[in-house]
Amino acid sequence: MFEVLSEKLNAVFRLLGNRGKLTEKDIDEALRQVRLALLEADVNFKVVKDFTTRVKERSLGKEVMESLTPAQQIIKIVNEELIKTLGDGQGSRLASASQPPSVIMMVGLQGSGKTTTAAKLALHLKHTGHKPLLVAADNRRPAAIEQLVTLGKQLDVPVFNEDPKTASKDICVHAMSEAKKMAATHVIIDTAGRLHIDEEMMAELAQVKKVLKPDEVLLVVDAMTGQDAVRVAEEFHAKVNLTGLIMTKMDGDARGGAALSIRWVSGVPIKFIGIGEKVDAFEPFYPDRLASRILGMGDVLTFIEKAEKTIDEKKALELQKKIKTASFNLEDFLEQLKAIKKMGPLAQLAEMLPGVSKIASRLPDGAQEAQLRKVEAIVLSMTPQERQNPSIIGGSRRKRIARGSGTGTHDVNQLLNQFQQMQKLMKMGMSGKLPKNMMGMFK
Repeated sequence: MFEVLSEKLNAVFRLLGNRGKLTEKDIDEALRQVRLALLEADVNFKVVKDFTTRVKERSLGKEVMESLTPAQQIIKIVNEELIKTLGDGQGSRLASASQPPSVIMMVGLQGSGKTTTAAKLALHLKHTGHKPLLVAADNRRPAAIEQLVTLGKQLDVPVFNEDPKTASKDICVHAMSEAKKMAATHVIIDTAGRLHIDEEMMAELAQVKKVLKPDEVLLVVDAMTGQDAVRVAEEFHAKVNLTGLIMTKMDGDARGGAALSIRWVSGVPIKFIGIGEKVDAFEPFYPDRLASRILGMGDVLTFIEKAEKTIDEKKALELQKKIKTASFNLEDFLEQLKAIKKMGPLAQLAEMLPGVSKIASRLPDGAQEAQLRKVEAIVLSMTPQERQNPSIIGGSRRKRIARGSGTGTHDVNQLLNQFQQMQKLMKMGMSGKLPKNMMGMFK
């Protein structure tokens, strides 16, 4: 989402880095470029003005003007001010009730992904050791009730639902009784949405809120709607007093300005972000991590967290042993490919690794995934014996593997040659370092 903004900001920083000592004129020109980059990214103009004013005030201070590395100091200031704009120390921690269950009321417009997000939040809570109950209180849309029931079955999370003719507030009261019986830790209420904000919807939400007295009122907003998302957040906050925001479709190709504007304009913290259609494509929001991604510095902590969730610790230790003893084979390589795919799209993973995001952004959309599928197809077309000992693969077998995988003989040869080089390095005790052209497997 932030590729274009990242490239433009990095171009400004490179220009500053070539100047050595900076004058006030240099800083003014750099901030003019930063202002344009933010406005083109659809960031609210008031947010842009406030942001650049704060950066300029700090940039004209001693920490920059008397520094031996002024460009780096400005990058540091921009990073800190981005974090402040995105929410500073406000994390994704959910408020808890003094007596369980904690009640989370999900609100939002129709089409923002509210029902799916309710299920994603339930799965997140389940994975962190909690016992959530989903409540289908959107009695205006029978399809939303069916969708939530289906998602609940898929995730093995209980869903409370009643006849759509039942009033929303009554459904919620009955759901609370059920939650206490089953000793649920959290009750997630999927409330009614509309295609637009209207008084009837707001009155219904206010009534449900009065009955439930929720610990959290979370607004689900679609990041792809740009500044409309900011307006929606302001209106909902004025009517039902929001405690947090969840931004969906953060993996989209919108310019990303809503994410940078919404917290500052509405005063409500972003607590979670949706980064894909899958139910596990959901992350707690960390302002410092997103700021780091925007500036092309990566997000190693999120990368590690994803790896820990998908890579089996026992298998990781076995793999480490194989690498040390140079017995790593294509069977092991296939396992690693599968683990990488579970972690998410390569483009998203690339954003988290410092420096790699710049390379990945130059590749055509989906190029990394396409190459990964090609490599996987080649390895799957081999017999188990060939994967364990690739040296037995002769010329005729290479041709058959190429036909079976829908690739060319040169693709098979390239993969085997690069894998052979990697094994040689392992035998030389250089595990962890890949030859430069090893990356050819993925480009």
